[in-house]
Amino acid sequence: MEFLKNNRRFSLLYGGKKMEECGFKVAVTQKGDTLITEYTHKDGLKVTNTARFYGDFGAYEWVNELENTGKKATDIISELYDCDVSIPFDGITYKPWSSYAPTEEDALKVYAPLGSLSAWDDFYCDADKTPDIMLYDNHLYLGESKTYSSEGGRSSCGHAPFFNVHKKGSGFILAVGWTGQWNCTFTPVENGLRAQSKIEDTHFKLLPGEKIRTSSAVLMPYKGEVINAQNKWRRLVKKHFSLIGKEGRPDVEPLSFIVWGAVPSQKTIDNFRVITDNDVPVECLWIETGWYGDGTCDSPDAFIGDWGEHNGDWEVNKHYHPNGMQDVIAEAKKAGKQILLWFEPERATPPVPITEQHPEYFLHAPEGETHYLLLNLGDEKAWNYCYKLLCDKIDEFRLDIYRQDFNIPPLNFWRKNDAPDRRGITEIKHITGMYRLWDALLNKYPHLLIDNCAGGGKRIDIETLRRSAPLWRSDAQTPANSYARTAQCHNMSYSMWLPYSGMGTNVMYDAYNMRSCYAGGIELHHAYGAKSFGENPQEIKLLKKYCDEYIKVRPYLYGDYYPLTDTQYSKHVWCATQYDRPEEGDGIIQVFRREQAPYSRAEFNLYAIRADKTYVFTDTDDGSEFEKSGKELLEKGFEVNIKERPAAKIWLYRIK
Repeated sequence: MEFLKNNRRFSLLYGGKKMEECGFKVAVTQKGDTLITEYTHKDGLKVTNTARFYGDFGAYEWVNELENTGKKATDIISELYDCDVSIPFDGITYKPWSSYAPTEEDALKVYAPLGSLSAWDDFYCDADKTPDIMLYDNHLYLGESKTYSSEGGRSSCGHAPFFNVHKKGSGFILAVGWTGQWNCTFTPVENGLRAQSKIEDTHFKLLPGEKIRTSSAVLMPYKGEVINAQNKWRRLVKKHFSLIGKEGRPDVEPLSFIVWGAVPSQKTIDNFRVITDNDVPVECLWIETGWYGDGTCDSPDAFIGDWGEHNGDWEVNKHYHPNGMQDVIAEAKKAGKQILLWFEPERATPPVPITEQHPEYFLHAPEGETHYLLLNLGDEKAWNYCYKLLCDKIDEFRLDIYRQDFNIPPLNFWRKNDAPDRRGITEIKHITGMYRLWDALLNKYPHLLIDNCAGGGKRIDIETLRRSAPLWRSDAQTPANSYARTAQCHNMSYSMWLPYSGMGTNVMYDAYNMRSCYAGGIELHHAYGAKSFGENPQEIKLLKKYCDEYIKVRPYLYGDYYPLTDTQYSKHVWCATQYDRPEEGDGIIQVFRREQAPYSRAEFNLYAIRADKTYVFTDTDDGSEFEKSGKELLEKGFEVNIKERPAAKIWLYRIK
């Protein structure tokens, strides 16, 4: 708690002056591990900083609320940094444009994952180089600031809001808790580092009686090496910032069978029966977009048809589903499966009934930018409409998982609708309205899981994680024949930061393609669209085989994560990862020899191995076992021989 007590944690300008110059009265209250600090100005502005200490991880979280308790508008609040702290680091001496790069001992590095842009390098994170081989791009130098931000108003578009700042032997992980347009700056000074994060553009007055909250911050200082800190962070997220396994919800993400929503009901039922009749251990029927509106043209998949022109009309399309999809729902429920249904309530394509009946519910983008409208979740009547709509649909379709997509960048909508003295308010009210919406749904439906998509992984942050799970973390898996090595790269990069997420398979049935997609949750793409499915018994046999295997290995994927190779997209390399569960004394090793890797033998240095133990390894292909001592593994590594290419191997291991 001393860190919280010795740092104000945030900063702002009030009327153009620093907060400490404005005569705020300060009151501090401590309740256990929660510290509440109230700053009150004589004109009625009240700023409340609520901070919490997570003693089991040595981590801190805080969030600010601002309220106008006076009878007239406040002065202008600007440069509002919801996180503004100084972290001590010894020996920061390197300056930019030196003849020598910092040594490993002296370098101050930022591990800053990219966001999702539907590319192979989604979530890529390397402090020494960027994917385009910009060396030292994420090193920090004395006298020079480095700033990161999201793109277009979605929190993990462009850059994800997570950072690990490390200097050999120590560092800290910082997460920005904001689902809109955030900004984060690191500035080295001689004795440490200043870390600042904020909602990117805030310059506003508060009206009488108005109360808002802004972004949160989670900070975890640590001693030791980066990989161990990342696993400590994964554990922190799993325990304190995840919806999975909390309040009676499932403790794993589902294995889903995904169907396109505009495929006729009977065809969907026929495809689903292939799954159930062959005992493929699917847990969820995932109904994707295209099921709604009044369109009549064929739409066999996401790339054909006019389904996107009916967003906002959330009535079942009777042309595709004469019985309102109730027969599809009944088929899945009879088989004991969960139901997931796609929605995108924030985007509407006029003219649809709601935009005609209540145009005041929607925000317009700058002229000529897009014909879509943005539902204004900061407006109370629009919020009530959305909440009632979703409750009605959850009840109508008996949903287990509500999937919320968001395929437009909202930033220009928000900024267009801000007054000059209210910059940031439209965004703040929209994002906090979304939090309130999800909280209300989760409270009303204790069984419900929310899938957070947003164009494939573009709204992943600490605030959405505590309310949802990103079951589709990148649109790079949208093509039916997406590359297996893309999935491998995503698994390697994303797993460094977060334990829960899902991804789609491609339409292949072999070990290399299926195993490349093993993640916390996976979606089988094999019947997506109107293509033929189930006619080849051998393919279905393989599908069952690898789904059975996936169910067996899935629990390991939530354990501690260790990359055994670099994240590379090349066809000429191997890719290997390890997940370890120290409490259970077991783990899993995944190895991929890619299409053109020229060598057939490799040795991998494993993590979390104890020299005084013996390890039993099981080959998941044939069930064969062999033993190795921890001492031998530490001295010689784990040797793998694979003659075929491409090829994928999995070994389970346990302490004897």
